[in-house]
Amino acid sequence: MAAVITLDQLNRASREAFTRLLDGTYEHSPWIAERAWEARPFTTIAGLKLALIAAVRASTREEQLALIRAHPELAGKAMLAKTLTNESTLEQGKAGLTQCTPEEFRLIHSLNDRYNQRFGFPFILPVRGPRGTGLNKQAIIAAFERRVAHHPDFEFSEALRNIHRIAEIRLDDKFGTEPALGNLVWDWAEALARHSDPGFAEQGQLTVTYLTDAHRAVAQQLHEWMQSDCGFDEVSIDAVGNVVGIYHGTDPDAPRLLTGSHYDTVRNSGKYDGRLGILVPMACVRELAHSRRRLPFGIEVVGFAEEEGQRYKAVFLGSSALTGSFDPAWLDQQDSAGVTMRQAMAQARLDVDQIPSLKRDPARYLGFVEVHIEQGPVLNERDLPLGVVTSINGSIRYVGEIVGMASHAGTTPMGSRRDAAAAVAEFILFVEQRAAAEPDLVATVGILEVPGGSINVVPGRSRFSLDVRATTDPVRNTCATDLLNELSAICARRGVSFQLEETMRVAAAPSAPAWQARWEHAVSALGLPVFRMPSGAGHDAMKLHDLMPQAMLFVRGENSGISHNPLESTNSHDIDLTVGAFQDLIGQLSAA
Repeated sequence: MAAVITLDQLNRASREAFTRLLDGTYEHSPWIAERAWEARPFTTIAGLKLALIAAVRASTREEQLALIRAHPELAGKAMLAKTLTNESTLEQGKAGLTQCTPEEFRLIHSLNDRYNQRFGFPFILPVRGPRGTGLNKQAIIAAFERRVAHHPDFEFSEALRNIHRIAEIRLDDKFGTEPALGNLVWDWAEALARHSDPGFAEQGQLTVTYLTDAHRAVAQQLHEWMQSDCGFDEVSIDAVGNVVGIYHGTDPDAPRLLTGSHYDTVRNSGKYDGRLGILVPMACVRELAHSRRRLPFGIEVVGFAEEEGQRYKAVFLGSSALTGSFDPAWLDQQDSAGVTMRQAMAQARLDVDQIPSLKRDPARYLGFVEVHIEQGPVLNERDLPLGVVTSINGSIRYVGEIVGMASHAGTTPMGSRRDAAAAVAEFILFVEQRAAAEPDLVATVGILEVPGGSINVVPGRSRFSLDVRATTDPVRNTCATDLLNELSAICARRGVSFQLEETMRVAAAPSAPAWQARWEHAVSALGLPVFRMPSGAGHDAMKLHDLMPQAMLFVRGENSGISHNPLESTNSHDIDLTVGAFQDLIGQLSAA
């Protein structure tokens, strides 16, 4: 076994020795380590990784292309000729690529050829996977087939991101380290993903909606882990199905830190949305309990039973119960099978009469923090594992319809048309322009329909939606007013009419400054730059914001940060950093 290296050894090394110690981290590219040497000293391995990434980001396009081309094809000629580097040999072997059948070899070689012809460089994939134990051949082939359709510029950047992930895993071997707590949380997420609703489970899809058998199985699994593996003092499932774990402080009556997220999912979802926010603090409590350490405050972790609004129209059921905003009228809502929420709760043996008692007294809590996968591309594009949330966007939603005049596409002159679809199209372009003109503001027309449309008819009606979000309500409201004024002007100019209905208005939830600062300290302590960003999606923290100070930490999502999708992904190293950040936040509170 090769001797491990240390940060102290690297920090004291000459440029030549530094480069030699990191040899093989980046395939046939010692120049990356040579340039990263300038950034010494490194206080953490995470900081070293970012310095290596920065060296690549600062390089020329030609140097980056040479780096990509330095990598061998998967199951390619170099593997067959046994001329791979030791690192590549290990990685391709762990993924089973050295044991391909003749049919698998032919398919992978065909994909290699298609990919090279399209992009001019080899397909790069960290075949040791998000857990470091190796992807299977089916997953590798699926990634191959998906990515060959990407835009060349995007795939160039994706290749570099995957190279950095390969380097991250190789550094574990050099330092003799592993992301142990990240692996634990990753394994927990995999275990929870075994439970899925009927109709989806048979297709290998993850769907867990409110109070189904799969939903209740997830709750029981969380309950068991909290009780038996993590050492919580009290564990229960409350009257709406929230899983609540309490780890007492040195004084059981001391105020608590409240944290958590949701364990339900959308249909055909990913494995990490919501659930990371439960599992990460569980891992922190587990470490405290195993070391028999008590803090001057308690920790309460809540797995919120519902946030997504998939089975019933109501959303944030779990966190609404804690804030006292659970609407009893929701109990009479019916799912697609005609089962009311009240009936589903009775079947799950939940006592609806106890729901009002679930409201938390803010005087008993220090505040609420939530960890969440980003659900977007921002951190991924910047090669950053963590981001500190400044505010959860406030949003307004509308549904509308423009009515013009349907007429013959061949006989109606262009100047005589009252085209409803063209009016919406002009409006969409203005929406894009107006939202892009201001930071941290987004606006989207996500639905566009021409009811009864025909290829030879000028559209007489067009339905659309409008979603406006911003980090502050005044910015959102001003944008919405401008958009509605422009819509009115467009319709007047084009001789069409419109109707618009506001369907939702949710206030922005800015992070409490002191709590945001704690997350920033935690990220910095890991040797990472502090990157501040808004959350465009809604979270349980929005509900708790009404009751107590809150702040969130985002974790990078791979695959361009896609979420609500089976491709939603993260890796055990990023999760491990998240656990470390949470532990640092706990330490700050203990020292206060």
